[in-house]
Amino acid sequence: MTLTQMLAGFVRRHWPAYAGSALMLAGIALLIVWIPRQVGQVVDGLVAGRLQGSALLRELGLLVGAGVCIYLLRVGWRLALFAAAYRLGQQLRTRLYARLSLQGPAYFQAKRTGDLMALATNDIDAVEMAAGEALLAAFDGSLTLLLVLLMMTVGVDWRLGLATLIPFPFMAFAFWRISNHVHQAWQSSLAQFSGLNQHVQEGLSGVRTLRALGLLPRNTRQFSELAAGAGEASFQAQRWEAAFEPAVGMTLSAAMAIALGLGGWLVARQELSIGQLTSFTMYLGQLIWPMFAAGWVLSLLERGRAAWDRLGPVLEAPLSLQDEGQAELPPAATLRFEGVSFSYPEAEKAALQDITLALPPGQTLGLVGPTGSGKSTLLRLLLRQFEPSQGQITFGGQVLPALRLAALRRALAWVPQEPFLFSARIAENIALARPEASPAEVEEAARLAAVHEDILRLPQGYATEIGERGVTLSGGQRQRVAIARALLHLGVPSAGPAHSGGMGMLLLDDALSAVDTGTETQILDHLRTQRRQRPEHSAIIVSHRLSAVMEADQILVLRGGRITERGSHAELLALGGWYATQWRYQQLEASLDAL
Repeated sequence: MTLTQMLAGFVRRHWPAYAGSALMLAGIALLIVWIPRQVGQVVDGLVAGRLQGSALLRELGLLVGAGVCIYLLRVGWRLALFAAAYRLGQQLRTRLYARLSLQGPAYFQAKRTGDLMALATNDIDAVEMAAGEALLAAFDGSLTLLLVLLMMTVGVDWRLGLATLIPFPFMAFAFWRISNHVHQAWQSSLAQFSGLNQHVQEGLSGVRTLRALGLLPRNTRQFSELAAGAGEASFQAQRWEAAFEPAVGMTLSAAMAIALGLGGWLVARQELSIGQLTSFTMYLGQLIWPMFAAGWVLSLLERGRAAWDRLGPVLEAPLSLQDEGQAELPPAATLRFEGVSFSYPEAEKAALQDITLALPPGQTLGLVGPTGSGKSTLLRLLLRQFEPSQGQITFGGQVLPALRLAALRRALAWVPQEPFLFSARIAENIALARPEASPAEVEEAARLAAVHEDILRLPQGYATEIGERGVTLSGGQRQRVAIARALLHLGVPSAGPAHSGGMGMLLLDDALSAVDTGTETQILDHLRTQRRQRPEHSAIIVSHRLSAVMEADQILVLRGGRITERGSHAELLALGGWYATQWRYQQLEASLDAL
């Protein structure tokens, strides 16, 4: 869809606002072209001695009344038209946010956050201006131009009117050349702004790392260079826009010279009155606005077109994750991976190969293995962040794509190793998925996650603001707050039916890596108690610390994307493979730390 098609559709949907604005602008244009004619008649009346006293005051009063009407109509169309244009900006931002929310991780791996933020601000502002200011100026300028030319040629003198149009084709050619440069300049400017936005976003997110490594001065220099580049690109765009004004000025100056020369000759030959020449020169002066409007419209449209060239593909990009399923999750269902393989885009080696497993309701699955063995990838496939390259994943016999995505995500509570906390109160972060949860339910979830006592030691307890990404909390506290959030999402024991509607599965992706072994044991004991009270719930625990999975019903060892060992803790120790070796090493390490 082009910018013109999008704007045409928007105007059709909001035609009352645009039609009302057009009528008010038409009224303004009629009054504007009437004023010079009225002034010419007043001048001729004064020269002939016909206008005196009350008659003169009446004619002047009509001019004042026309000015008041023009003022009121200008206020009216601005209120009507800009309300519609701002509505377009709101709709585009909502549509962009909704579209990005539906995209999967594969899409964002190819996009930069700063670029997407720039689309929601600078680019949509440019499209909004094209829908408001540009359409208004195009209609107003075109109507005013048509009426003024009509009055100049028909109402005053057609010879004088045609003669003054001689310079205008040269102005049209100049506008065409300038508009091409304006489009290219705005494309460069928007791209430069996106780069600057990306640098700011990354710099602020990683400011602690930059400060720790002493890189703030270098980062500041990079910002200065990007800011200078963005400023220069905007200046170049504005410089080309400024070229419209000299083209208009030179054209109107040439037209005025023709009008005064030819008009004076016609007055001398008594083929034109002084009042008519006065009206004509006033009409010529009124061409300033249509000419400037033409340049302004071209500039706004080129800027909007450059923005839409960036925004349109994002709004129309196919979803990297399709949500076409209609089936609901059963109250209790077995999870199965059947010959599942997966490779990341452009990766030379498969991340998972021929994974087959079954996890009945109420059981716990432990996933262990070296770094990069595919443990987190397996969870990401279950979360439908990616689709398997081969094989299928089923819940209760239903393949994942056949399930409604919202239902699947309600049933899964995922806690990654680096959880994301919002800049809000701790209670709000825990109750994120269940904002209606009572304070007692929030506290119970925090107790299950062994973070309740830590929260009480904070200045405002559960009302403490934790800063962006939970910056005021330690890594272990952030992990436990995220675990509490996941448990509340599934439904803590006192909360009645689970939030997921019955079935639920807790996914811990090395989510206990930042807590000590004592706290880990306490949390795992609470989770086992919770699952006994909710037999329809199951859990998958990914961990490098084998003590976190030793009591799981089944444990899988992943190496190189394949399952190399399978069984219970005792069975894997008896097998004497990677798991047994790693267990002995970790036990020795724990005993040395205890000395």
